Amino acid sequence: MPPKQKPLVIVTRRLPDVIETRMMELFNCRLNLEDKPMSQAELAAAAKEAEILVPTVTDRIDAGVLAGAGPKLRLIASFGTGVDHIDLKTARQRGITVTNTPGVLTEDTADMTMALILAVSRRLAEGERLVRAGAWGGWAPTSMLGHRIWGKRLGIIGMGRIGSAVARRAKGFGLSVHYHNRRRVHEDVEQELEATYWESLDQMLSRMDIVSINCPHTPATYHLLSARRLKLLQPHAVLVNTSRGEVVDENALTRMLQASEIAGAGLDVFEHEPAVNPKLLKLDNVVLLPHMGSATIEGRIAMGEKVIINIKTFVDGHTPPDRVVEAML
Repeated sequence: MPPKQKPLVIVTRRLPDVIETRMMELFNCRLNLEDKPMSQAELAAAAKEAEILVPTVTDRIDAGVLAGAGPKLRLIASFGTGVDHIDLKTARQRGITVTNTPGVLTEDTADMTMALILAVSRRLAEGERLVRAGAWGGWAPTSMLGHRIWGKRLGIIGMGRIGSAVARRAKGFGLSVHYHNRRRVHEDVEQELEATYWESLDQMLSRMDIVSINCPHTPATYHLLSARRLKLLQPHAVLVNTSRGEVVDENALTRMLQASEIAGAGLDVFEHEPAVNPKLLKLDNVVLLPHMGSATIEGRIAMGEKVIINIKTFVDGHTPPDRVVEAML
């Protein structure tokens, strides 16, 4: 019997070398060596030709791209956890399976959340800019005063894998952990994390010193932190977002930061990224990062390994371990 033909896998962005090498060994793989983001037209062309498409979270796989997909396209193995960039309903209607890479970015994103909590509260970015500008005049009793985080209340929005990992770190830093979630977590988890559950997001927001957004972006969470909800935050509160920019009304947040209606924000994600509101760039009470919460070598390789397992399992005729089901979101 002749060997089974390898499926055509089209990858939209550069992945770690070790992952690309393994994919070349296993599949008929077309790589994006220039690492230039594909246009919608290029994505549509790839979907028309591929048997398996490997996009990333910045590739918009919408109804337009899927409408022209070829009959051979049966799997979209996304490199990333979020799936808000994929039209899941249209994919399902066309019989296309979608997978993602959950779990492997948990610790990295939780680390970055804590880093931003510390950076904003202790004014780390401001201090670093001061030194680089040659404007530091030496230690002074009232210079660069920030706020202690020990003993403060942290409100976590979304107590999934990442939210729970943030809570574990926060407990070690002496923060009092509070959370709002679609469903209350198990009593054992609450006891372990010494976490207080708030059924009402509004009530929690109005009482927290620090708020961390760790929920996915779905139609239900778009602008979850609306202008109205942001106004519930206390003037000394800090907001940190390592989830998705669309969860926050960015214009409303910017206005409040400008007016010092909240103390500061740490943002790793933006509503219209890679575009960043120019007004945010001018503010000293904001730490801005280029969506790097999951950017570790270990994390990226683990993501790639999950993509490979999902493809291999699917090609072998089995249900991929990370198949996305709309009801799960």
